[in-house]
Amino acid sequence: MTTPRRRIGVVGLGMASAPHAQSLIDLADRVEVAGCFSPSAARRAAFAARHGLPVVDRLEALLDDPALSAVLLLTPPDSHADLVARCAAAGKHVLLEKPLDATPEGARAVVSAMEKAGLTLGVVLQHRFRASVERLEALMRDGTLGRPLTAAVSVRWWRDAAYYAQPGRGMKARDGGGVLLTQAIHTLDAFVGLAGLPDQVAGFAVTSVLRRPGTNMDTEDVVAAALRYGNGMLATVNATTAVYPGYPERIEIAGTGGSAVLAGDRLEAQLVTGERIVAGEDGATLGGGADPMAFSHQHHRAVLSDFLDALDEGRRPRVDGREALKVHRLIEAILEASGSARSVEVGTP
Repeated sequence: MTTPRRRIGVVGLGMASAPHAQSLIDLADRVEVAGCFSPSAARRAAFAARHGLPVVDRLEALLDDPALSAVLLLTPPDSHADLVARCAAAGKHVLLEKPLDATPEGARAVVSAMEKAGLTLGVVLQHRFRASVERLEALMRDGTLGRPLTAAVSVRWWRDAAYYAQPGRGMKARDGGGVLLTQAIHTLDAFVGLAGLPDQVAGFAVTSVLRRPGTNMDTEDVVAAALRYGNGMLATVNATTAVYPGYPERIEIAGTGGSAVLAGDRLEAQLVTGERIVAGEDGATLGGGADPMAFSHQHHRAVLSDFLDALDEGRRPRVDGREALKVHRLIEAILEASGSARSVEVGTP
């Protein structure tokens, strides 16, 4: 039996909309795009011209559509809590571009609103859908790497002055955070999916001198942190957007059975038995340079496909609101440790 196409609306037509639009086009056999909304007429016109998808000039045109089952929400973080609450009140499932919200309170409100309404919330944290990440997860789950001993997460990217010149970019009021919440969240989420949350965090987060001349940026662009796990594993986090020209993000995990390195979209594992395992793509920088959209949309398509499967099968998406709260808690703990100059107990999000 063929499942009817889902009628979906898109809200937010900024820079992040391009890979989502292409994913909707690729999955046209499963999705009917009812309309795409931005309060900016210029953005609506540009989006329609580029992607050929229908646009609407009122959010209510989507929320009041009884045949619309879900909203793909791609707006700035400071708008998420309010818009998710409106979607929940209208009875619409939501696939939400990261982060959950600009504030920890807003992030929890987003999850609560959808749970209280009995609706499905998916979060666009697409790195978990990389073949290399899935392969490393399997190696850790089946014990191939043995007991985890040490790990390192490195996101050494570059964002130029033009990137931060956009109004509100890098400001707590709009984005909620800097390199951790805006850029490194994807790699950190993949790491949380692999290793879970630590018990304790210590760290430092600063705004570099690159951002201070001519800008009021009030979020961090250089971070160094240390994590301690209940199983004895120690890990480090190094995240920045101040490294020119930008390099592939890395996750390194070493255990009693061998070690593994994720660089960009490529996995290389070396076992103590002598076996070598390689998976994924060529390891090229994926959005780590001056152009933040320089990556394939294939993993966005995988997120959308999983979200549609979850709706059809009555299950949770692979990254739902509760799962996304974990990486939010890690980021919150790192920033809290930096602000207090002491280690922080992470606890349960």
